[in-house]
Amino acid sequence: MRYPALASVSHGNEEDRATFWRNLKSAFGPIIFEEKRKVDKPCPYLKISMMIERLEGLVKRYKEIERELSSPDVFRDMERVKKLSRERKELEPVIQIYQEYRRVIDSIKETEELLGDPELGELAAQELEKLKEKKEELEREIKKLLVPKDPYDERNIIMEIRAGAGGEEAALFARDLFRMYTKYAEKKGWKVEMVDSHPTDLGGFKEVIFMVVGKGAYSRLKYESGVHRVQRIPITESGGRIHTSTATVAVLPEMEDIDIKIDEKDLKIEFFRASGHGGQHVNKVETAVRITHIPTGIVVSCQEERSQHQNRQRAMKVLRARLYEHEREKKERELREKRRSQIGRGERSEKIRTYNFPQNRVTDHRINLTLYNLEDVLEGELDEIIDKLILKESETYEGNGGTERGEKDT
Repeated sequence: MRYPALASVSHGNEEDRATFWRNLKSAFGPIIFEEKRKVDKPCPYLKISMMIERLEGLVKRYKEIERELSSPDVFRDMERVKKLSRERKELEPVIQIYQEYRRVIDSIKETEELLGDPELGELAAQELEKLKEKKEELEREIKKLLVPKDPYDERNIIMEIRAGAGGEEAALFARDLFRMYTKYAEKKGWKVEMVDSHPTDLGGFKEVIFMVVGKGAYSRLKYESGVHRVQRIPITESGGRIHTSTATVAVLPEMEDIDIKIDEKDLKIEFFRASGHGGQHVNKVETAVRITHIPTGIVVSCQEERSQHQNRQRAMKVLRARLYEHEREKKERELREKRRSQIGRGERSEKIRTYNFPQNRVTDHRINLTLYNLEDVLEGELDEIIDKLILKESETYEGNGGTERGEKDT
């Protein structure tokens, strides 16, 4: 056992417990402790033990996978090989960063021993400061990596943006949000594919539905679900007054046939001519598709492609995603009290962010984060906000004692 002291800490004398406290306090610092407590209180030791056991447990599991994959017998079952290979790939990032973290901790202890050296003390102090900064950086990464992965994190997504309160100004804001997410996708190397849209005369959107295709799209953009609010002087306002408008954003992971089973008997499929502002791009034939899922009443349409087949394929992707969301919301109503204590994905009715143009301000209300770089955010610079949301979720997970995401309380 790499940490034998854990097994006997509750039985050791007071000096042993004090030494144990100092070593772990020094090693793990803010990743575990919110404040210094007396050594005879059990709560800190429990948290420390959970953290170490979790990290060491992952190391142990990684070694088990390596041993099994090195055995010739495992290749008799290729499905088993694929499963183990996927698990190993998922574990590699946390194993690597934990090993680096341990090396930094060892370096900190070695450097601290040199502080009293008359010749090397000053250099040691400078090096110690750098090491502590590195340690804090690694702690933040460990926090994020220890949050259980959402099984859909690597999926493509379907985003739905709808104008809310505010009339034409809300539609223009919906257009701005669409542009913001398009810019963000470009920065990530993801592809944006239109599904359906309902533009307004001034160039806004009553509704715009599109896919973001790229590995990890859902892991980043799932935090964007909810009500977005804008405060600015609309172009239609002659008196110079600031108006408040809203738009809703829904982020759905793309579902496969094996995830959501749809009976063709439950579908009503209609074809119609694609609408538009006129000109050569308005179809003369019925290529647009409208699909109604009779049991739930969910209606999906797609008219962006030039053929019925392509529009139907894309509409079915949206339908599968909406059916998944329908079931998810049904289950989450049963767990609402639990979800109120977690950051997770914003509910569609929840105001999550305000974009204030006069103050050049963006405020995310879930984490009380305010930035004064509105122009950059609207150009797709969303990583700072998303990273802090992920960090907050990891802290919430840790504060809840490491309850798995989606796991029911008993």
